[in-house]
Amino acid sequence: MIYEIAVLPVHKEHIDAFRRAFAEVAPLLSRAKGYLGHMLAQGIETPERFNLIMRWASLEDHTPGFEASEDHRVFRLGLEKYFSEEPQVYHIEGAAFSA
Repeated sequence: MIYEIAVLPVHKEHIDAFRRAFAEVAPLLSRAKGYLGHMLAQGIETPERFNLIMRWASLEDHTPGFEASEDHRVFRLGLEKYFSEEPQVYHIEGAAFSA
């Protein structure tokens, strides 16, 4: 299983609008091949930084898969005006969380 972690820096004055915009484009994620779920988490010490953690069946499902799709373009377009700088994205490999 692959986890994609995207650190999303949002303008402080647009945090609420970003949350609404994310809710509107989030359904695009579930249509992607290999999508296994996601979580959007707001920083506690840095509330203007969000972490989007997504589970993918394989790295190829995310990139080039989803990243090359029209759904990704629309997803990104719906959010990019809220970013204060370019998001940082990286991947890790691992099993599901254990209890």
